[in-house]
Amino acid sequence: MPSTTNASAGSPPGKKKGRRARLIVIVLVLAVLAGLGFGAYWSVDSVRASMPQTTGSIQLDGLDGPVQVKRDSYGIPQIYASTDHDLFMAQGYVQAQDRFYEMDVRRHTTSGRLSEMFGKGQVKTDEFLRTMGWRRVAQKEYDSKLSPSTKKYLQAYSKGVNSYLGGKSGKDISAEYVALGFENDYKPQKWDPVDSVAWLKAMAWDLRGNMQEEIDRSLMTSRLGPKQIADLYPDYPYTRHKPIVQEGGYNSATKSFDASSGGGTSTQSAGAAGTGLTGDAQAPSGLQGQLGGLSKVLDEIPDSAGLGPNGNGIGSNSWVVSGDHTITGKPLLANDPHLAPQLPSVWYQMGLHCTSVSSKCQYDTSGYTFAGMPGVVIGHNQNISWGLTNSGVDVSDLYLEKFSGDGYLVDDRTVPFKTRKETIKVAGGDAKTITVRETDNGPLLSDRNSELVKVGKKAGVDAAAPDRGDGYGIALRWTALQPGNSMDAVFGLDKASNWSEFRKASADFEVPSQNLTYADTEGNIGYQLPGRIPTRGEGDGSLPSPGWDSKYRWTGYIKQNELPYEFNPKRGYIVTANQAVVDDSYPYTLTKDWGYGTRSQRITDLIESKIKDGGKVSTDDMRTMQMDNSSEIAKLLVPYLQKIDVKDKDVRDAQQLLENWDYTQNPDSAAAAYFNSVWRNILKLAFGNKLPKELRVEGQCLSVEPVDKTGPADEDRKVRECGERDTHSAQPDGGDRWFEVVRKIIKDPKNDWWKTPGSRTDDPTENRDQLFRRAMEDARWDLTAKLGKDIDTWSWGRLHKLELKNQTLGTEGPGWLQYVLNRGPWKLGGGEAAVNATGWNAAGGYGVDWVPSMRMVVNMADLDKSKWINLTGASGHTFSDHYTDQTEKWIKGDLLPWHFSEKAVGDSAEDSLVLKP
Repeated sequence: MPSTTNASAGSPPGKKKGRRARLIVIVLVLAVLAGLGFGAYWSVDSVRASMPQTTGSIQLDGLDGPVQVKRDSYGIPQIYASTDHDLFMAQGYVQAQDRFYEMDVRRHTTSGRLSEMFGKGQVKTDEFLRTMGWRRVAQKEYDSKLSPSTKKYLQAYSKGVNSYLGGKSGKDISAEYVALGFENDYKPQKWDPVDSVAWLKAMAWDLRGNMQEEIDRSLMTSRLGPKQIADLYPDYPYTRHKPIVQEGGYNSATKSFDASSGGGTSTQSAGAAGTGLTGDAQAPSGLQGQLGGLSKVLDEIPDSAGLGPNGNGIGSNSWVVSGDHTITGKPLLANDPHLAPQLPSVWYQMGLHCTSVSSKCQYDTSGYTFAGMPGVVIGHNQNISWGLTNSGVDVSDLYLEKFSGDGYLVDDRTVPFKTRKETIKVAGGDAKTITVRETDNGPLLSDRNSELVKVGKKAGVDAAAPDRGDGYGIALRWTALQPGNSMDAVFGLDKASNWSEFRKASADFEVPSQNLTYADTEGNIGYQLPGRIPTRGEGDGSLPSPGWDSKYRWTGYIKQNELPYEFNPKRGYIVTANQAVVDDSYPYTLTKDWGYGTRSQRITDLIESKIKDGGKVSTDDMRTMQMDNSSEIAKLLVPYLQKIDVKDKDVRDAQQLLENWDYTQNPDSAAAAYFNSVWRNILKLAFGNKLPKELRVEGQCLSVEPVDKTGPADEDRKVRECGERDTHSAQPDGGDRWFEVVRKIIKDPKNDWWKTPGSRTDDPTENRDQLFRRAMEDARWDLTAKLGKDIDTWSWGRLHKLELKNQTLGTEGPGWLQYVLNRGPWKLGGGEAAVNATGWNAAGGYGVDWVPSMRMVVNMADLDKSKWINLTGASGHTFSDHYTDQTEKWIKGDLLPWHFSEKAVGDSAEDSLVLKP
């Protein structure tokens, strides 16, 4: 059990106005709560009790020797130890100091035990998560897949977390536990090594690929024909947007793998070009209802579990520039992963340093970690740096299963389900037991929704399945549900010293499959696509497959030495921003649903313009590129919009905002506000109202009642309220797939997509210009309602706001508690598919849905001159100075100094804590 000497929980002076304001609110609230009998449970003392000790010394049983923890003015810790065991034990202790509540929620998410913390409202979420069985898979990985050294590190980390927890009550750990104690009497339990392993499953779920696209394409068949669906999923524009790999790995001319990659001929099938439930395997009519219900279930999981949104628009940026093109003469590497905004941030900055690197202490690394997991996930060590972006490869398939008696059909024979019981404990309520059924493709997700079960039983009979038995179900096959050793990869990357060791470590990075960018102090740059990527028999993963036909099974996985890579390309830079990894000559199907390359091409253009005629790139140039707010869809559409003959004066005034606009989406830009509203309305009119109702979101509308209760342009015109043609906000999210859809038809003014029916207030549109005119009018009324009639007061930032919310009590707790835990809103620039990817979903509004969750620029010539920033801060404690002390700088695009050498860390340290054995 830890003991302390010279204890001091003080923190350096900083921004305290927000904290003091909230403390005042707490005091006022306490006066009310005391009268209600709760004052004894919540006090200023109790919410301050959890502030970590950051100076002096603490005794921890089990350490081999003393460990130093140095924190800078932002509370970012750098740990110095003499053994691997002590390094990771101290990491567990320090992360628990700052972030244990977040860690606790995460492990309850991954194990499907949220109901134990938050009550019956989370039972449905737990049922779904238990059905997937993330924790069970993580346990198998720990038991049989991970290396002995990785297991030792996990055990040491857990020992550190539990040393922190020892002897502490909930209020000593975090203020949220005090609030939970009002109703649920919840008490945190000890940390287990598998708790750490399981978090990789949650990240894999956020980055799972094209599952939603599989569902959407299938649902579209109820209303759209093959050509229309193809219009909405255009081919990747290889001639305009270059793939990541252009000079390595697979030689399309010789149709062979580069000898330097260690390639050879795969023994696995590359897969045929079938498309799932088509041709001889026609989908039964009940599939539409099944998939519609599943889509709703999936939509509910992120909100309940605190996981991020998933879809075509979300991704990340990373690029690396060789020393030939930098002012330092050595590579620069940038990375900014795009994830849902969370408070605290999903990332925790930290340095892990051996006082002397040797066989007993092998690490000297710094970067971004996950609170709850040992090691550094993204960052650099003394020799190399690496970044991650989502590759988007298709590693999950949905299978429609045909039931027969107590089993399911495969090639006309009945196979029994694998079943297991799961008991869900519920705080303040009765436990619930569910039965999970699995086919050989995976768990039946459809069992978790009563509507899906009913639809399955009523599914129509057709030639594909005349003997359907009791109906249909939907099973998920996903690489993350098979035990692997991705945790080994984290430690392999952390200590890799060159390209060869980097590639060897990446081979263990099975799930999630990520684009890995690379740079080293010797001047090399590179890229590797790792991952367990399936090959298929029939089908290409773009649509659900018939589970009753074994020809649609996975046939194996692409060999590591046949996965795409690049090393020191002649062009001198590599850009990864979720675009296609390879061109269409690559012999395996990686996915049919790449991002469409809008961001990657913009980054490429920015680099090319900088290095033209021998120009050199600086660290600050890399930072400036990360903040690029240019709207590529505006460059395409604005010239057309300016030519529209608008009759209404108020609409003309808005149209004039687009004159001389440079397409930059700064937060104070009125033109950006108006254009993005026009874009949103174009999507709704041209596509949204024509999609199946299963793809529409009930209860939202694009036209909102204006503030003056009349039409802003015509006193006799009726108010456009959320009426007959606005009762649904359709699914187009406005991402770069939709950029490409519109680009394909923009020069065809009479294309059928431009035609819309009339309404009570509007005539039908027969061509592109008529639809654009109506979209411009609707946008004018929309912004009048939201921002006022005077266009001089409009700005993009007033629409495009970031709110940081505590992922549990900050969304579900009482209003006063939400005020205490949450921060914002902030007015942001950037936008959908911009390099500064502050994403918003046109189906739901203008608010910020995902963000660059951190930003970094690594300088391989002098690691102490590297820069980094986090979305929020180091601390998860709402009254800490470090709760959101990086957010203002993040919004401005500023980066903090990233000290790495022992001298630089020591010079910048403001607090020093010694952990003693």
